[in-house]
Amino acid sequence: MVDKDFSGPLLSIAIPTFNRAGYLELCLSQFLPEADLADNGTLEIIVSDNCSADETGKVVESLRARGLAVRYIRNQTNIGSDANIAQCFNEASGHYVQILGDDDLYLPGRLRQIVALLGERERGLVCLKPYGYEHDFLKERPSGATGRLDCEHAADFLYEIGALVTFISSCIINKRLLPDIDARSYCGSNLVQVHLVVQAILRCPLNSYVLDYTLACKRANSGGYDFSEIFVENFFRVLKQYEAAGLERDAVKRLGTRLLISYYPSNLLRQRLARQGDARTTYRRFSAHFGGQFAFLLFCAPIIALPRPLGIAWGWGAVFVGRVWNGELVRGWHFALHRLSSMLRSG
Repeated sequence: MVDKDFSGPLLSIAIPTFNRAGYLELCLSQFLPEADLADNGTLEIIVSDNCSADETGKVVESLRARGLAVRYIRNQTNIGSDANIAQCFNEASGHYVQILGDDDLYLPGRLRQIVALLGERERGLVCLKPYGYEHDFLKERPSGATGRLDCEHAADFLYEIGALVTFISSCIINKRLLPDIDARSYCGSNLVQVHLVVQAILRCPLNSYVLDYTLACKRANSGGYDFSEIFVENFFRVLKQYEAAGLERDAVKRLGTRLLISYYPSNLLRQRLARQGDARTTYRRFSAHFGGQFAFLLFCAPIIALPRPLGIAWGWGAVFVGRVWNGELVRGWHFALHRLSSMLRSG
């Protein structure tokens, strides 16, 4: 059971934001039905504003006026994304901390269920299942698995959550297991959250993955970084640091294989479609880590190295196979149908 002597809130939801007042308003408004959780001290909501020049401050005041308790931190200067994320973690006073993207939304009723889960027993990490949406997050919600997967082995848990280990909004971190951590020390890799997530997983014998769709995330709403640099080069450099703390090398290799099949192809395809990234640099980074691994040569290398039309065609095939292998064919089909319906309406 959770320590009853702990005097702080059970959960802190800390939202880093910068010049996205419209998204922030929608994000915060989803908490209004659960405002009583903030009133009774169970939930803490923090907005860390990275010196926005838009209406962010007014949005926070508007939600406060509607009855939502929000702690508002406004930086005097833009301290950068990494530092703002680190500030969210450091400022949170909850037993558990979720750093939530300002464009990510809790589905109705799901927050209360997650709070109940956190109150049951001690967990290192609770991972929430997200889906992407474009316009109406409720209408675009796919069907899928339900229930919860509890893991007592860090290697199995990392494999099950796959790429979600990097997705900041999905990860609810047990901060009480990390009393010695200053998150600012992890700035510089664009993966502050991965350091926190991995340590929390390793420090607790129980971690859980909630299989019900819980978060709706705005599609294609972030960027400004080199995908292969952050999610291949930097990511595996971070993981290597925790081998001495108990992260098994085989666990990292298994996770890498899963990403090669079910995560990297869609991102590489997106790059080819948008004509983004340098193919030689991307191939070098993948090859430096994965070398001659069969999954890399089959699923990813052709997308990067083939002439663009062939690379794109290969990418679509790889994404399809990866979704089937990962059990996400229904979600992909739901997205395709919605996209087709939207095109027909607009036409």
